Amino acid sequence: MNSSRRVLTIICVALSLLLLIVVRVELRATAASANTDFTPVPIASVFRAGAGHSVARRSSWQTAQAQPAQKEKTIGEVQKNIRVLNDLPQSQLIPMMNLIAGSLGVKCNFCHVNKNGQWDFPLDDKPEKNTAREMIAMTLNINKTTFKGNNEVSCFTCHRGKTRPVSLLELPIPEPTPRPTPGPPAPAGAMAAQPTSADILNKYTAAIGGQAAIDKLKTRVMKGTYTLASGATGTYEVTQTAPDKFYVFRSSAQGPGEQGFNGSEAWQKDPRGIGEIRPDQLADLKFEYQFFRDLRFRDQYTRMNIRRDKIDGRDVFAITGVRPDKKRERLFFDAETGLLLRRMGYTDTPLGVLPDQTDFEDYRDVDGVKVPFTVKIYVVGGFSTATRKFTEIKFNVPVEDSKFNRPAKP
Repeated sequence: MNSSRRVLTIICVALSLLLLIVVRVELRATAASANTDFTPVPIASVFRAGAGHSVARRSSWQTAQAQPAQKEKTIGEVQKNIRVLNDLPQSQLIPMMNLIAGSLGVKCNFCHVNKNGQWDFPLDDKPEKNTAREMIAMTLNINKTTFKGNNEVSCFTCHRGKTRPVSLLELPIPEPTPRPTPGPPAPAGAMAAQPTSADILNKYTAAIGGQAAIDKLKTRVMKGTYTLASGATGTYEVTQTAPDKFYVFRSSAQGPGEQGFNGSEAWQKDPRGIGEIRPDQLADLKFEYQFFRDLRFRDQYTRMNIRRDKIDGRDVFAITGVRPDKKRERLFFDAETGLLLRRMGYTDTPLGVLPDQTDFEDYRDVDGVKVPFTVKIYVVGGFSTATRKFTEIKFNVPVEDSKFNRPAKP
């Protein structure tokens, strides 16, 4: 009987010790997860991890998921004297201002005050600013109440590039264009089969040199000049290393400007000094200077569709693609040569859709790959509308990684 009690006592003590150990381990784990110095593992590194690291990566990923995402500040939190756009994301402000200016055919000084070269955006001296507030509220309300929140109506819907919408019919009224009379049906087999998106992309890949030649590309250096819509000119230079490192240099009358990204850190430099690049700006730059952006298209879109179109009388195939971030793009390929002639993007804002357009011309062979030596960029707002003419493009030249690093402060 005593031996049975002794065994039972030993078992109880052992269970108590085991419970104590478990509690201490849980407390330590809780403390570790609450440590503010903890750095979450990026999602991309999780999916690249090998099987041998799967358990550790999964634990870090779960902890990272538990961390609250940093919320973007609103326009009202960042800017002063905001009346109708307070609750919208700060990154939407400039696109919306560009959309308004482009729709009315004006510049910033139409509504805002500039004194001796210095902007005073919060000032309400100009009555046009309060009118703009009323129009913004009206547009938002129309889309909300009439179109279920969809951006069907924008400033351009009525203004069409003028400060005052046209409300009267202009005489004489042109005769309505008659509907085309359908012709006789084409004989069986006369019409060529509609190609698929994959067919067009395959033709483009072959036209610029083939997949094997593209896969060999590691670095690229481009040098040339640019001309802005205002007529201002300067030199332009881009250095890239696949897949996403870039360095951009521009000269101008105001002084040189530089931007760089080394794969993890972005920076910009101008005569005022070295600074950070806003997250929304960095996202646009990383997309623009992605090494294979205009060389590989298959992995850039979640879905695509195709139709026939024309550009300056030339037959083209237009592919509309939806990116993983839900943004839409349209690619126009020459039906005869297969080369990319135009790329259009569409950015949704609360006031309407903001388009941008890039045209590609003067394709030349560089190390077995055809690339355009003239690139024309059109954006709403005009600040980045420019024609770039390259005098030199080289692939696979030696590039030091230090080229992309933030420069030391003077």
